[in-house]
Formats: sequence, C-alpha cells, structure tokens
Amino acid sequence: MSDKQATIETDAIVIGAGPVGLYQVFQLGLLGIKAHLIDALPQAGGQCVELYADKPIYDIPGIPFCTGQELIDRLQEQIKVLQTPAHFNQEVTLVQKRADGRFDVQTSQETFISKVIIVSAGVGAFKARKLALPGIDAHEDTQVFYKFKQAKQFAQQDVVINGGETAALEAAVALAGTAKSVTLVHRRDVFKADESLIQRFQTLCAEGLIKVQVGQVTNFKASDEKIISLEVADFDGQTHHLSLDALLPLLGISPKLGPIADWGIDLENKQVLVDTEKFQSSTAGIFAVGDINTYPGKKKLIVCGFHEATLAAYGCAAHIYPGQVIHLQYTTTSPKLHEILGVTPQA
Repeated sequence: MSDKQATIETDAIVIGAGPVGLYQVFQLGLLGIKAHLIDALPQAGGQCVELYADKPIYDIPGIPFCTGQELIDRLQEQIKVLQTPAHFNQEVTLVQKRADGRFDVQTSQETFISKVIIVSAGVGAFKARKLALPGIDAHEDTQVFYKFKQAKQFAQQDVVINGGETAALEAAVALAGTAKSVTLVHRRDVFKADESLIQRFQTLCAEGLIKVQVGQVTNFKASDEKIISLEVADFDGQTHHLSLDALLPLLGISPKLGPIADWGIDLENKQVLVDTEKFQSSTAGIFAVGDINTYPGKKKLIVCGFHEATLAAYGCAAHIYPGQVIHLQYTTTSPKLHEILGVTPQA
C-alpha cells in the first residue's frame, strides 16, 4: 500500500456520527447527495451512546421508548441502504475553502475534497479525560493507555487501572487472570456501572484476582525513562506506591470544541451561529445541526436536530446544484425515493 492515500472527493462530509449526524446522512441520501461520515470516536453514537447508552428516551416520534444505543442502532439500519462510508477514530484537523468553492478537509488520517460540510459534532469531539500529572504525557501509548482494547496486550504485566465507571470495571474484569496483577484505583469504593458488571468485578476481587486501592492519584515515579510506580494518597493521609508495567486511566470522556474554533466561522459561546432557513454558518457551504449550533429559540433536543438536518439537506442541495429547482418528494409516493431506499411500495 502506498504511504500517501488518494484524496477522497465527495458531495458532502458529515462530521459527527451521533443521532442527528446519522439522520443527516439519511436526508442527504434522499436528495441524491453522496456523503462521507467522520467521527473522532471508534463507533457511531456520539454523546447519545457515550453518556446514556442504556438510559431511556421517551420523546422520539413514533417510538414510545428506546435507549440511546437502540436509537443509534435504528438510525444505522435506516441508512444502511445508502452505503455511506464511515471514517471513525478520526478528528477533522483542517478545513480550508478552495478557489473552486469546494473545501479541503484533512483528518488525522485522510484527505478529502467536499462540496459541502455539515457539522453535527454535538457539543464537540469527545476526548478521553487525561491524568493531570506533569510528565505523564511522555509515556502515553508506551505505558499509559487511555483506551483499553485487548487483554492479551497486557499479559503477565502489573496493570493499574484508574477509574470507577463502566470502562474501568470492564477492563479490570477482562484483565483478571491474564495480567500478572490488576489493581483498580478509584477515589471511593462506590462504582458506577451496570449491576451485573459490578457483581462480576466484586467476585473477582473476593477471589484475589483484582485489588482495589481507594484514593487519589497524586504522582508517579520513573526510572530510566520508564514508569515504575504510581503514587496514591488515601483519605487517611497515607501514601501508597503501586508498582506497575502499564497504567490505564479510564476516567471517562469530555467534549472539546477542538479545531472548529479555527475554521473562521462565526461562533457564539463555542457554538456555530446558523440561519434557520438552511442551517448554514457564516461560511457558505458549511452547515451545522444539532447541539453544536445556535440560533434564536434553539432547543437542544434530538427531535429538533432531526428537523434541522432536514432543512440543512435542502440547503446543501441548493449549494451543490445552484440554479436547480429542488422538488419536495414524499417517501410514500415517489418512485425515485423508493429506488434510493431500495423498497417496493405496497400495492
């Protein structure tokens, strides 16, 4: 494979694979607009999955009840027929307008040229919360890992996990019996996760396969440019030194506005200012939908984001096909839409 990947040319780029971003792809598809989907997370869902995957949602039209994950699953099923390429684990690092009116878009891995961009990044790109310890960044991806992927990576190692929610407990359970030792550090002995996961974790603790150290991480000790121990202060004022080969700070995620602030579009309180006709930003060809945008009367609801995505799709069509009349069609009766959706209407 060549070191330099070919530039991808497309009609539209949707940045953010949360519920509104997924529905944006669907609305673009109905208008015959080919899109690519980009998200900084390793999978679709955005804050809908990261923050309330298992929590109930009651205000989606026609769906009396579903969880955040179920909603994402349904939206992914809805757009499957469009075969939209998705680029996960990638953050958009550069957006620049070209002389021909299109946009150069650079991610951490790929390069695109797109006619329009629709930002649906929720409250920003989600980033792992990092340890605020001077010098710890130098050990990232060698001994410090903010994502847990496979237990075999840490086979026969002394592993310290910092955190007390689902990701931390799942990693501890997965590593028990594979790692040489597993120690979980949390500020208190109360954990936030599904009850069945907490029970499995506690069973492994009782069996001696996982140790728990209550307290706050305060420092680390290194020798020959390698971390050898972690310093933890408990609430009795005692300091504990935990020997380790690998450290997994799984402290959750937090949203960051990121490079959107450098794109030259008008912002208000870290949100993209848009019109309410086509949800376009101050830069023609860049649109924003969902929680990332703002306008008079804005309501941060998923259902409102769906409305915004619909009007933004028509705004994109007008930009991509200037001078053409964009006809409103209905999925109940339009043969063209039936063909796009791959459905056969009932007789």
